[in-house]
Amino acid sequence: MSTIIICKFIFPTEMKILVCITHVPDTTSKISFSEHNTKFDESGVQFIIGPYDDYALARAVELKESLGCTVTVLHVGEANSEPTIRKALAIGADDAIRINANPTDSMYVAKQIASVAKNGGYDLILTGRESIDYNSGVVHGIVGSLLDIPSVSPVMQLDIENNTAKLVREIEGGKEHLEMELPLVAGCQEPIAEWKIPNMRGIMTARSKPLQVVEPVDFTPGSETVSYENPPEKGSVKLIDPENAEELIDLLRNEAKVL
Repeated sequence: MSTIIICKFIFPTEMKILVCITHVPDTTSKISFSEHNTKFDESGVQFIIGPYDDYALARAVELKESLGCTVTVLHVGEANSEPTIRKALAIGADDAIRINANPTDSMYVAKQIASVAKNGGYDLILTGRESIDYNSGVVHGIVGSLLDIPSVSPVMQLDIENNTAKLVREIEGGKEHLEMELPLVAGCQEPIAEWKIPNMRGIMTARSKPLQVVEPVDFTPGSETVSYENPPEKGSVKLIDPENAEELIDLLRNEAKVL
């Protein structure tokens, strides 16, 4: 009599990563304003993926290559941001979602991200530690709060083992090592990964990758921009002989009035 043994293998569900990116002016761009300083003038400005978001995306692609995850890029912005989204697809994301709205403030952006993340069932949400245009550095924390999941920033190292994230984040005067269960939100910075540059194959395949446009959830922003202004120009510099400490002290006390 022969015995037949039927083995059933149960594989874990493929991990889903959501990477939130910003569409920001290149750091070399000359910034100016129009309409009585109430509107940012985009004329001649080159836009890029936010540098910290680039680190988040690069780490997501590395996890995809090592663990077989899927990577979705999310951006809150209007149609002019699609070339930036396509660049993220060329770097290695599988698909993209653009929430068709003007990102007015941090709470508004976080509300839109949270609505997509909640419905998408993502295991890991990665953002940059901050955008380089407004530098608020709070979106990841608000998203975590809205979804009732942990949020950690700034994350310098991220590894995934089974359903556990092992993280290293920068703190005042050192580093903090953390372990926590997924899902979670991480605000990323260097050296979490090395930036990735799209190759020709990536650029070609990005054209056919799905980019879904969805309408924003209804939410009234809690703030508005009244006006913009450039920082004041640097003043003149006075050079003091290193041997003449008395003159330096006199200038600091009587002219700069900082002593």
